[in-house]
Amino acid sequence: MNKLTNRLMRGVCALGVGLGNSYHAYSQELDLMNVSVRARVSDETVLGNDAPEFFTESDIAFNFRLPWSGQSSLGWSTRLMMSTGVLQGAGKEALVVSAIPELVLGRESGHYEVDLGVGAALFSRYKFGIQDFGGPFQFALTLGGSTPVYKSFRLGYRFLHYSDWGGYGPHTTGADFHMIELIHTL
Repeated sequence: MNKLTNRLMRGVCALGVGLGNSYHAYSQELDLMNVSVRARVSDETVLGNDAPEFFTESDIAFNFRLPWSGQSSLGWSTRLMMSTGVLQGAGKEALVVSAIPELVLGRESGHYEVDLGVGAALFSRYKFGIQDFGGPFQFALTLGGSTPVYKSFRLGYRFLHYSDWGGYGPHTTGADFHMIELIHTL
């Protein structure tokens, strides 16, 4: 097993143990809603400068209903998206973990759901060829939407942007990802 695979497995196990402990310790407050797998389908730049390197990303995400998240009459709610995955670029790989609070529009049993969130991500590597993210801590911005496709499964699109927002200096560049996700509602 190569180093990245070993790190990824340890990261997934650590995240799983952490989520499992949180779930049991706060079961009255934190509710696992769904699990999704995602993969990048395009690197079209939306925010900031064009990334000098080509990246791929695939990950698994867990969405939790937050303790204070009652759904409004208009369908607004909040949740926490936590993910772990692999970022690849310039022949290098990195483990990425993130936690992103989200504002969600749509009913759980509805035909659509749209979410927007800003959070944090940690990279195990932040230099990929000529692209430098600046450091291991990155801000994460996301916008997504999904619709039911079969029983407890939803198909979705997610825009994900990583950036240090200038925190590591003017020489850094973020990256944009357009992703397809398959979501299993629990």
